[in-house]
Amino acid sequence: MRADYDSEANAISIALVQGAQAQRADQRHPRAIVALRDDEPVGLQLLYPELGVDEPLRAVAEHYELDPEALIAAANAALAAPNRAVTLEVAVRTTV
Repeated sequence: MRADYDSEANAISIALVQGAQAQRADQRHPRAIVALRDDEPVGLQLLYPELGVDEPLRAVAEHYELDPEALIAAANAALAAPNRAVTLEVAVRTTV
């Protein structure tokens, strides 16, 4: 997962599928726009992250069955390193 916080645009971009081109977009939350290819999420934009990242990312994760903790971790990593891309590798959760 790749994330980038553009401080001038005040938005976080999260790429879920590297190099995938979106065919359309879906606004799942007033501040979260999901890029879709074949009706599957390939990326998302989070607007005004200073208003909080949890609520909009959890709404996206719930609708598209994504890992909310991974999305939140990616957004927070992007905020910690503004105007630079960060890459986050998240392992599949194992059940015990």
